[in-house]
Formats: sequence, C-alpha cells, structure tokens
Amino acid sequence: MKEAAPRNQSSYQVRFEWGAAGAAAVGVEADVVAWVDEIGSEPVPAGARVVALADAAEFAQWCLARQEELGGRFRIAVVAAGATQPDGSLRFAVEDLLAAGAVIDAIAELGIDHQSPEAAAAAAAYTGLRNATRHLVKASVSARESAALSAG
Repeated sequence: MKEAAPRNQSSYQVRFEWGAAGAAAVGVEADVVAWVDEIGSEPVPAGARVVALADAAEFAQWCLARQEELGGRFRIAVVAAGATQPDGSLRFAVEDLLAAGAVIDAIAELGIDHQSPEAAAAAAAYTGLRNATRHLVKASVSARESAALSAG
C-alpha cells in the first residue's frame, strides 16, 4: 500500500494548513474542509465550508453530530486562508491563525482531538492568546489594510 503524502496529514483526524494549495493537500480524504478567513478577503475553495471565530463552537458541534451519524471518525481539515500579496504569494494572517486555532480547540473540547502537529500548534496559539484574540484580530495587518481601503 502506498503511503500518503506527508502534507496531506491524512493519518490525523484534525488537520491544519494554509491557503488554497493547503486546502487541496489536507482536504484529501477529509469529510469537511473548514475555510477560515476572518477578514473575508480570499476566494473560498470549491466544496469548503466557511467558518469564522464566532462560529467555532457551532461548527465543532456540527462535526461531532456528523461523527455520531457516521459511527466512526469524521475527518476535519481546517485551513487558514491567509492573505494574497500583490505578487500573488501567500502572506501569514494572524487573524486566520487565531480563528483556525479556535475552531480546532472547540473541536478538541468535544473529544475530537487526534490532531496533526500543525493543528495542535494552531490550537495552542489560540489558547495561549485567547484573552487577547479580539484585540489581535482588530490590530492585525489585514484588519488595518481593510480599514485603510474602506477609508480610502
């Protein structure tokens, strides 16, 4: 049997990646791809379900219900959208990291906690900064760029 590509993280129930290319990688054999774009500026990959920081608990409950319906593991790929830079490359977006971490943490709180190292790190970023998340999202580069575009 051929071993899965490492980037797929397919040996884990909860996976984490960045951007559309990341969604394609970790979405392999996933039951759902959660697209996290807290500022909402990136195109959503086909078939992905949009999830925001405010929806984390509701999405986690939905995942648990799907797992109970299946009677087995429900595989979840959480993808932080990031931000496209003028040259087309992907920029790290702290608001997407924190929101994705909140989603992963909410899923783990319900007992779905077989996480890839990448997912565990995203959840740890959120839990470590939980009390500052609201401020960090509002003060992020993406939020400031969005405000500047609106004002301009």
